[in-house]
Amino acid sequence: MTTEMAREIRPITQVWGGKFMTSPELAEVEQEVGLPEKSLYLRGRSAVLGDPPPGVVADLFGIFPAWLFDYLLPATAAVPSGRAVEAYVEALSRWSKNHFAGVGDAERLTALLQTVIDGADGSGLALFAGWRRVAPPADPLARLGFALMVLREYRGGVHFAALRAVGVTVGEAVVVDPEGGRARLLRTAWSPEAADELIARARPDASERWRRAQALTDERMAELLGATLSADERVELLTLLRALDVVAS
Repeated sequence: MTTEMAREIRPITQVWGGKFMTSPELAEVEQEVGLPEKSLYLRGRSAVLGDPPPGVVADLFGIFPAWLFDYLLPATAAVPSGRAVEAYVEALSRWSKNHFAGVGDAERLTALLQTVIDGADGSGLALFAGWRRVAPPADPLARLGFALMVLREYRGGVHFAALRAVGVTVGEAVVVDPEGGRARLLRTAWSPEAADELIARARPDASERWRRAQALTDERMAELLGATLSADERVELLTLLRALDVVAS
């Protein structure tokens, strides 16, 4: 059941741990702190590691073209990394309070998620390791959003490692992912020409390799869930996440 559970919670944590990243709340905070449009996501998410160069951030994020970081990140340098982290958390907090108001037993769900996060090995997972050390917000709904975001960073980091282990680049993974493809590349700042080039370069067995990476990621997530939660707690976590997925807006 644990591997099946890992597969089921993936889209829930992926969606609800990341939806704030393109939200009006994030754009609002971005404007308040004086950052250029669409830059708080890049600056705030990476600033947990200080001030890494644009090329390093491009490698960490994986799915965006490098030119985007070269263009936007230097324009955010006037906002210190600590302030950028605070702004990112503030945007997440506002979004969470607006969208999780109907979630029942949010504090218990947060506690279970936090148990999983605390028990995870962060070695080699830079963004997860950084965000796990940030103090969560005080508001209960904001804390829930924060825990979902941090667990999303964990799974994302593990998945990137799995992709490289099977010999697939992140770009190839986006190309062959049933939820990705050319349309997603265009939504994430790739030009039509660059997207077509990326698609043309994908190796013939990229889809099979991607499926292996997904299976490896689910296995590692299952191990983490099994190591940190009892059988009853795993059932409780899944039940609460299913309920969140129904009522969150």
